[in-house]
Amino acid sequence: MSTSTVPTPRPTQERLPWIIRAMGVVERVGNALPHPFWLFWILAALLGVASAILSAADVSVVSPSDGETVTVQNLLSGEGLAMALSTAIDNFAQFPPMATIVVVIMGVAVAERTGFLAAAMKVGVSRVPASWVVFAVAFMGTVSHVASAAAYIILVPLGGLAFRAVGRSPILGIVVAYTAIASGYDASPVPTPNDAIFAGITTAAARIVEPDAYVSPVSNWFFNIASSLLLATVITVVTRFVLAKRPDLDPDPDADLEDIGSLHLSELERSALRRASTTLLALLVLVVALLVPSGSPLRGEGGDLADSPFLEGIAMVVAILFGITGTVYGRRAGVLSSLGEVPGLMAQGIKQMAPVLVLFFSIAQFLAYFDWTHIGDVIAVEAAQLLDRGDVPVVVIFVLVLLLLSVVNVLVTSGSAMWSIAAPVIVPMLMLLSVPAETTQALFRIADSGSTAITPMSPYFVMALGFLQRYRRDAGIGTLASYTLPLALAMTATWTVLFFAWWALGIPLGPGAPVR
Repeated sequence: MSTSTVPTPRPTQERLPWIIRAMGVVERVGNALPHPFWLFWILAALLGVASAILSAADVSVVSPSDGETVTVQNLLSGEGLAMALSTAIDNFAQFPPMATIVVVIMGVAVAERTGFLAAAMKVGVSRVPASWVVFAVAFMGTVSHVASAAAYIILVPLGGLAFRAVGRSPILGIVVAYTAIASGYDASPVPTPNDAIFAGITTAAARIVEPDAYVSPVSNWFFNIASSLLLATVITVVTRFVLAKRPDLDPDPDADLEDIGSLHLSELERSALRRASTTLLALLVLVVALLVPSGSPLRGEGGDLADSPFLEGIAMVVAILFGITGTVYGRRAGVLSSLGEVPGLMAQGIKQMAPVLVLFFSIAQFLAYFDWTHIGDVIAVEAAQLLDRGDVPVVVIFVLVLLLLSVVNVLVTSGSAMWSIAAPVIVPMLMLLSVPAETTQALFRIADSGSTAITPMSPYFVMALGFLQRYRRDAGIGTLASYTLPLALAMTATWTVLFFAWWALGIPLGPGAPVR
């Protein structure tokens, strides 16, 4: 860290006019959009009008799956209105991600609220050599996604502390941690709540073509592991050769660094972390031991692991692992005085997810209406046939889909909302071109993550800016965007290259999930 007393020039908002203008446009357009809950009801109304017009025109297609003629149904007809009213509760209750995300969150909430996840992250970013601190913080950013939104609250300030502890700019630590979480949000070496949400939405979309389709929460697991390592490496390289050379990385001389926090763990916390980690390791060994025998009841027919009760119940496995580990940590650290407090922590986790569950209600209705009208079938079949007749290479379609979703992600930063809108069209369309639903989901992960670190429409962008301003009071939207932009662009580009290499080599994306 520089010790010069001569003020160095900073790329303030006045010196970054192009960034400010671009971010201002994004912010104004994004603020004009309604809340995602209302957005889906508006889309449902537009769907009703479209279905009435297409139904009156007797629009239909022949389904490639069974040869049956599929005709658009009018959502605004008496039959459509009766369907919407009579199925509303079932649409919500049977929405694929609903039960899965609630179960996962109950377990993760125990680990997060007892302090286990925060303690593990502190150890993960503090016990590394100074030369590895960038990679450690970046990789921990991908791992932290298991904590969902709490990852930003826990790791972003820890990134600044970790860099300061090894004599590097805490501003750089804030930027690295935030970008690793935001622009790598859908890449994690461990299953996360987002995996369950996306898999459920993809399953619902895939059933437009294949009624029995099922996409597992770990269907992209192998790809996610490789992605997390690649993105951490890219962040390390770009930080070293680009960001670290900026002249504006010193905190304000009067910044109150003592009030920002510490990486220190008390002896009791360290003891609790050791006991919890040992418990987690023992549980993982037990799971492996149960899976090894070919006749294990957790395996599928003929000893198959890809189509097995274990993978179908992976959400419960994740919840149990985090729930028990968090409980052990909490008991040892003195956070939990009795096991009777555990259900309360689970309830707090579900309470935190309440806004998502409310959003799920409107999403579930929209998807049910979309499926009932058969507009998705028509669009998917016609688009697939058009692309097939035009002999458009699949890789070109991938690029177009990636660009489209990346632009939308700048304005609609909720991954579940964006995927709920796009999946019913894109997943069936690509399935009709012989692209598995799991592959389309992997492509979506890149688009859903890349631009997140640079858009002020993300509430976590504002949160990260707040952490940054504790070191630099004059930092603004343009300041943070100028830091994150090189990282976000490099991450998106290399992640895309990884996807195409994965596709070309035909490597499975996850257990029982071929890429082609």
